[in-house]
Amino acid sequence: MIRKEAPARCAAGRPALPAEEARMPTRHELRSSPATVHWGFWDASLPPVLTVRSGDEVTVHTVSGGPDQLPEDRRRVPPELLEIHAKVSKGEGPHLLTGPIAVEGAEPGDVLEVRILDIALRQDWARNHMVPFKGTLPEDFPRHWHTQIDLDLQRRVARWIPGVEVPLSPFFGNFGVAPRPDYGRVTSHYPAEYGGNLDNKELVAGTTAYFPVWNRGALFSVGDGHGAQGDGECDQTAIETALTGTFRLVVRKDLSMKLPQAETPTHYITMGFDPDLDDAVKIALRDAIAYLTRTRGMSREQAYSLCSNAVDIRVTQLVNVYRGAHCMIPKSIFVSR
Repeated sequence: MIRKEAPARCAAGRPALPAEEARMPTRHELRSSPATVHWGFWDASLPPVLTVRSGDEVTVHTVSGGPDQLPEDRRRVPPELLEIHAKVSKGEGPHLLTGPIAVEGAEPGDVLEVRILDIALRQDWARNHMVPFKGTLPEDFPRHWHTQIDLDLQRRVARWIPGVEVPLSPFFGNFGVAPRPDYGRVTSHYPAEYGGNLDNKELVAGTTAYFPVWNRGALFSVGDGHGAQGDGECDQTAIETALTGTFRLVVRKDLSMKLPQAETPTHYITMGFDPDLDDAVKIALRDAIAYLTRTRGMSREQAYSLCSNAVDIRVTQLVNVYRGAHCMIPKSIFVSR
């Protein structure tokens, strides 16, 4: 992460928020509907469906699933999802994205800080499916396959099969800001410098994501709710379900970056994406080295050595054409002097 100036610093090591961002935020609510959802694509030309001030909080109620992925009992399906299926044209990807939300003051070259304040499950069912020629082992699983998964919302587990329960840890697989205008309309399948299909299971409630801004207003969208997922997402889908997320959106003019980054209570995260997993790892690792040299005064050799000894490099996902890797830099290694 590159700083544009040398502002005051907060306890966590990030530059402190400008004074005007410390005000009490205005709270907004955005529901998914045919007027607020774009299906299967990202596009900088989409007009915003909501405009907020930097520092405001937005609660977004998202939906998930195509017409052939719903439970037989339609009473379990959010009614707005059926209306979206009937009225919204589908792009190349499968993801239902709610937005875009414009943030006043955001300009290309800025960074949008997305504080994930809360993520709540919206329904008691989810799905997982496999598609021919997709996933990590397409040669081993050549047929369509799908399963519906019941969610126990009180115990916060997914009931997989008798005797197997998966703890729920919800996060959004696909979110970020609008891509560069010259890209035009791009599929929602890929992760990229604007975010998109990150499928990073670390980005749960209580974490913060940072996205480089490519358009005026940033144009934030979110969707692709996951009840849980393993690193890799090997069969191409997670525990796919509908979520409600609450976010604080802050324009950061004191930061600059080329790729998304994130911060949890315990780690700093850098990310890399490439069709070749080895190259995705290299991108994430180079960003981690750059982060350490900028923020901790290390030489590149010291930072590379530290990554080898204290930083975990994880496979984010293997299935979105552009593979993902991320570096987990533990905050606990930085001691006060």
